Amino acid sequence: MTLGTLLRQKLNDRRGLLVPGAANALTARLIADLGFEAVYLSGAGLTNTFYGIPDLGFMSLQDIAQHTAAIRDAVNLPLIVDADTGFGNALNVYHSVKVLERSGANAIQLEDQVMPKKCGHFNDKSIIPCAEMVSKIRAAVDARHDPDFLIIARTDSRAIDGFEAAVERANRYAEAGADVTFLEAPTSLEEIQRIPASIACPQIINIVIGGKTPAPDLSQLREWGFGMVLYANAALQGALMGSKLALQALQREGQLLESSGLVATFEERQRYVDKDRFDALNQKYGDSF
Repeated sequence: MTLGTLLRQKLNDRRGLLVPGAANALTARLIADLGFEAVYLSGAGLTNTFYGIPDLGFMSLQDIAQHTAAIRDAVNLPLIVDADTGFGNALNVYHSVKVLERSGANAIQLEDQVMPKKCGHFNDKSIIPCAEMVSKIRAAVDARHDPDFLIIARTDSRAIDGFEAAVERANRYAEAGADVTFLEAPTSLEEIQRIPASIACPQIINIVIGGKTPAPDLSQLREWGFGMVLYANAALQGALMGSKLALQALQREGQLLESSGLVATFEERQRYVDKDRFDALNQKYGDSF
């Protein structure tokens, strides 16, 4: 079974597959090591960590492709890639799907914002006409090589036209060929509960810590029938706080020891970058590094 087929089956089960986001290959390794069943390459996380700037549409297709390939080399998990607006019109989407599938993605997420986009939990977003997004979805479906490469269509229209209009758009996107839809930034538990029952295909709920959407228990989201429960930047926010605490301790004490509990051990760090495998390769090939 391919990773794309496996991901499709898990989302079709509608049992709330819990998926964390990664902004780099090292975080993806941690996600795999902890036993999660899929990983999401977060465009916001990548923008924040790679460039140190907000999620305002600065990432290029090549940035995304490079990190997709790095994560694919690092883990053997289904990989969902956030491709923002697809980097242009329907023709750009067609090209983006080709590039990202070759780079190792098993699913691509496209959204209906005007380019350049904004984080889904920022204010003052703008969206393209529904018909334009439908064309992008059709192009994405035509471009994929593996029929189990999933097309995920996100709508940001909740913040602009209201909940009912967002549901209508999501259904239009499913009719156009999207395998999964994603109604971004619902603002109440009632809205969240209504989503899976209102749209025919599997649904993603995106829980942004500190964002506009309430965070129900995972068991509740599973009961309501979501295909995926996404925490796109939990690891990033945790890493930022962990780094801050470690550096504050270093600043305060003038030293930082493994015994502080604030840092991974040297051995753990080497394990996550697969040092033993490279040592074995070095011995096999008789080189020295």
